[in-house]
Amino acid sequence: MCTIQIFTSMTTDNADQKNTEGEIKELEERLYALKQQAKGNQENPWAVPAAIFIAGLLIAGAVMYSRGNSSLTQNGASKTAPTAPPPSQQQIKSSSGSVDNIAPVTNKDHIRGSLNAPVKVVEFSDAECPFCKRFHPTMQQAVKDYPNQVAWVYRHFPLDSLHSKARKEAEASECANELGGNDTFWAYLDRVFEVTPSNNGLDPAELPKIAQYVGLDAAKFEQCLSSGKYAQHVADNLADATGAGGQGTPYTVVIAQNGKKFVISGAQPYAAVKSVIDVALLEK
Repeated sequence: MCTIQIFTSMTTDNADQKNTEGEIKELEERLYALKQQAKGNQENPWAVPAAIFIAGLLIAGAVMYSRGNSSLTQNGASKTAPTAPPPSQQQIKSSSGSVDNIAPVTNKDHIRGSLNAPVKVVEFSDAECPFCKRFHPTMQQAVKDYPNQVAWVYRHFPLDSLHSKARKEAEASECANELGGNDTFWAYLDRVFEVTPSNNGLDPAELPKIAQYVGLDAAKFEQCLSSGKYAQHVADNLADATGAGGQGTPYTVVIAQNGKKFVISGAQPYAAVKSVIDVALLEK
């Protein structure tokens, strides 16, 4: 099992720089092997130039993001230099979990796209996190650009110490799912991210209004929400996030068809996410 983590950071020192150079070298070797594999793919004449282009992007990205924090994990052994928290992610206390512990994607998940897509992007998110709000359109664009190749899986990761309202908002989206199905879940979630000012700024009175906006019966919605029936489900998602190594939001795991995992921490730009998806699609 192999994972690549992409971070941003703001600090560096000589020791970190030496660690980073070694990790970039490992990344170059990994991508070289990927390009060699692509050369053997006679059915796809574009595989070689695509692999070369993606390799260049990722190595350049590794150099750009390496100022203070770069991490490459192979066979479950992670090497990460200590740094300041990424400016594109809201963090909680450190997690001792491993990405290999992530719960399998099933038809019980909230999925945008097909469960049978070769690449699954599992996002652990907090509806009151400003970086999750920023990252939401990025993932909307990804599933639009890869309609048959990428499935976006949404799981809850409320940061209680920062956003006391996030858990109830997560439960609200589950009530939307119960009353209207998967499409309504996503419509509700989209609307929450559209209207929330983030950082615990959404008035709870807006939750039934959003339910009405997406076509639900407000009274049934409020009855569901007040019951607390989905509190345990949200807690289970949070436990999955921390068990899989999540330390803040958004925390995203890209899973290739062969099971290899690529970790993206924070609200990375679309170009970075696209590059990781392209590499994951080459994994067979």
